[in-house]
Amino acid sequence: MTAATLGTILLGGILADATWEIWARFITPFWVGGPLQPAALVQSVFGFRNLALAELIHLVVGVVFYPIGYLYIARPIADRFLPFLPWPVVALGYGVGLWTFALYVMAHLIAGFPAFLGFIQLTWASLVGHLLFALVLGAVVQRRLPAPR
Repeated sequence: MTAATLGTILLGGILADATWEIWARFITPFWVGGPLQPAALVQSVFGFRNLALAELIHLVVGVVFYPIGYLYIARPIADRFLPFLPWPVVALGYGVGLWTFALYVMAHLIAGFPAFLGFIQLTWASLVGHLLFALVLGAVVQRRLPAPR
């Protein structure tokens, strides 16, 4: 991994995660009556009470692992099989994938909540947050490491 790639992963992750946090903590409460709390899901999945650790886990996933997934999994698959798709569509698809992972795999299959939390308002707020996260991440990656098309 080059320094430029690492810088892109971290910059994209930081900006995307900051966008998520603004959406989740400051805008979502006006829509659903409270913030999105992914750390609470992390606590449910791993079965511990330490909120600070849960926040740290969610932060590291958002800043490091989700950007790596976009750069090394989602974008190469799109480039190989759907090269005609513009990067914002690829990013939005990745956002839907992150949302599905969070609210179906983690919340439902692992933590035992209803699939997609029963499609309550919080579900849709989470979808918007994941789409915003992915668009910001995709924009940073596209700007710094343009896809060969």
